[in-house]
Amino acid sequence: MYAPEETMETITWHQFEQTDIRVGTIVEANDFPEARRPAYKLLVDLGPLGLKKTSAQVTKLYSKEELVGRQVLCVTNLGKKQIGNFMSEILVTGFEDENKNIVLAQPAAKVPNGSKLI
Repeated sequence: MYAPEETMETITWHQFEQTDIRVGTIVEANDFPEARRPAYKLLVDLGPLGLKKTSAQVTKLYSKEELVGRQVLCVTNLGKKQIGNFMSEILVTGFEDENKNIVLAQPAAKVPNGSKLI
């Protein structure tokens, strides 16, 4: 539920346009036992952007087998981030549910990998 105290600073349209959000298909999901919180290592096919690695704390709602083949929305221009002994190249997006589990953000219908959110 939206609460007024949760509003954030307003950004410009130009600032929003700088965020590169694209769709990709998860092609590989592996355990990430070194992570501080339960997570998977994911390999995501972003079409013309290639295969990119990331980790995601989605172990409560998704099995590795359920993730493979699933399209997800990814922020592709945040730069690399070291997560333990793993280098993440993109950010897979999602929402917290009522139990604080992450529900992945994904398109309602299949679209070409690498398609940009507009």
